[in-house]
Amino acid sequence: MKHVIALDVGGTGMKAALVGADGTLLHEARRATGRERGPDAVVESILAFAAELRAHGEEHFGESAVAAGVAVPGIIDAENGIAVYASNLGWRDVPMRTLLGERLGGVPVALGHDVRTGGLAEGRIGAGKGADRFLFVPLGTGIAGAIGITGTIEAGAHGYAGEIGHVVVRPDGPDCGCGQRGCLETLASASAVSRAWAAASGDPEADAADCAKAVESGDPAAVRVWQNAVDALAAGLVTALTLLDPRMLIIGGGLAEAGETLFVPLRAAVEERVTFQKLPDIVPAALGDTAGCLGAGLLAWDLLSTEVTA
Repeated sequence: MKHVIALDVGGTGMKAALVGADGTLLHEARRATGRERGPDAVVESILAFAAELRAHGEEHFGESAVAAGVAVPGIIDAENGIAVYASNLGWRDVPMRTLLGERLGGVPVALGHDVRTGGLAEGRIGAGKGADRFLFVPLGTGIAGAIGITGTIEAGAHGYAGEIGHVVVRPDGPDCGCGQRGCLETLASASAVSRAWAAASGDPEADAADCAKAVESGDPAAVRVWQNAVDALAAGLVTALTLLDPRMLIIGGGLAEAGETLFVPLRAAVEERVTFQKLPDIVPAALGDTAGCLGAGLLAWDLLSTEVTA
């Protein structure tokens, strides 16, 4: 059975699958990234995992994978297949496409940015299916975005498009690791809510999920923390929709797991801020933490169809 290898590399774990031509997940597996062992060990873990997947395909489906797709965090050069920089993995200028191609017997390999790859999957087979223009925004440790245009993701001239987490929404806000102050992700990411709620509740172990539960139970301190994050998020999203005019805003990541506790006040806060802009549908992501892996599979199949066309 014809299939591709799909790998989604995160800061702590890797998700992988063998994906059929129709998008069916034929096999799924997970491994620890093992970043504590250093960047070289992480790269070797990725290559070894890919080789295991190839062997599984040969054994169970009668042939080797015909291509591979890998999604990685940080800055990437997709055209040349290089993982340029990832702070949470400690690597610089890793020739990922070449290394994987060699380990997998010379099959074509596609490299993608983790959030844009997840956005590709949400756009084609997830919440954005059928939408010609969308913005996918996962709210996790940080905040990034993927700009969807007619079945593809816009990477920008230098591969930096969609970095909505570094739109300044509170100029006098907290310092951000990027060097600015008051960036969206310092105020509305899951980690930002966790920090704010830990401080407000006096429990250093409290996190964003605990805050959401406290909001649902009517805790006024939690409501204040939550609303501050929602207001910042709405400000960032209105900036984005003013620039991009998307038909749909797809919100994913850890904060979106709060469901209507997030979406009811968020829709209201966005609607309150728009003036001439068209209000897009604001919907939860559909694919959860499998989006990056599914998107990596789509990248691999796209690579094959491009080669056939060429």
